Amino acid sequence: MTMKRRGLLGGAAAVAGAMAMPPVVRAQAWPDKPITWINPFPAGGGTDVFARPLAAKLTEALGQQVLIDNKGGAGGTVGATQAAKARPDGYTFFVGAIHHTIAPSVYKKLEYDLEKDFVPITMVALVPQVVSIHPQRVPVNTLKEFLDYAKANPGKINYASPGAGTAHHLAGELFQIQTKIKLTHVPFRGAGPAMQDLLAGQVDMMFDGMGTSAQPIRTGRLKGLAVATRERVQAFPDIPTALELGIPGWEVSSWYGLWAIKGTPEPIIDRTHAELVKALQHPDLQKIWAEQSAQAGGESRADFAKRIRSETEKWAKVSQEAGVKLD
Repeated sequence: MTMKRRGLLGGAAAVAGAMAMPPVVRAQAWPDKPITWINPFPAGGGTDVFARPLAAKLTEALGQQVLIDNKGGAGGTVGATQAAKARPDGYTFFVGAIHHTIAPSVYKKLEYDLEKDFVPITMVALVPQVVSIHPQRVPVNTLKEFLDYAKANPGKINYASPGAGTAHHLAGELFQIQTKIKLTHVPFRGAGPAMQDLLAGQVDMMFDGMGTSAQPIRTGRLKGLAVATRERVQAFPDIPTALELGIPGWEVSSWYGLWAIKGTPEPIIDRTHAELVKALQHPDLQKIWAEQSAQAGGESRADFAKRIRSETEKWAKVSQEAGVKLD
């Protein structure tokens, strides 16, 4: 047998051996190359606010770079579709959000299934939503004044969202149902672009997570009228809750989480969960989360799966009542 033929056979045997290697053995060597987290929204949005510093901490812990790959479009469903098709080898994960529990109810057809194509790992951040208005475009100071103005001008106030079918969109629909006002929805390709146009005075308002509205509210570029939580947000004690203003049914929080691709070896998922929990307790991340008025995640895989099911049921009812259906 020639040396060349022996080399070819040896190479083939090595490949075959690697393919036959049990998942547990392969997982023990993980990671030995960079890892990608697919973020289904453009850079600059709420998902980025938490995903990037968290990925940096995971990079330190794992000894391999964790990269954020932004794949925005269609309310986060374009990126989710791409993630669902990735190899389940532990080198691609999906940074999703509450929006992905809404999508099954509002989109007539999705090219992925959140339950069948992904494995929940944990929530990484939970952020209260706030009614944010551009003070020069909407001449009000309180939520009552806003509601009076909206009722006197039905459909004339518009609100931006990261896209049709997102939590921001449905939060606005739920708000209209609860207050009996009429607003006009303006969808964007992500929270970043929506916030840019709101700050530029191109749109009137957003039902936004504190992750992106906090700093503009602090500087006065936006005005926060109410938060969608049971209690006031510690960082913004002057902003009342919708509950105390007489809107008991408007409770919404934006949250972000990490999913593995279905088929990813369990040891890799378990280690990822453990490293995430550890990272979320780090003082550096605790400070960043606090600045965004966010609650750190780190719940168990089972509890995260339970949260996903609960949110999916909740938003199915809202989308049905609001008549939201997308192609």
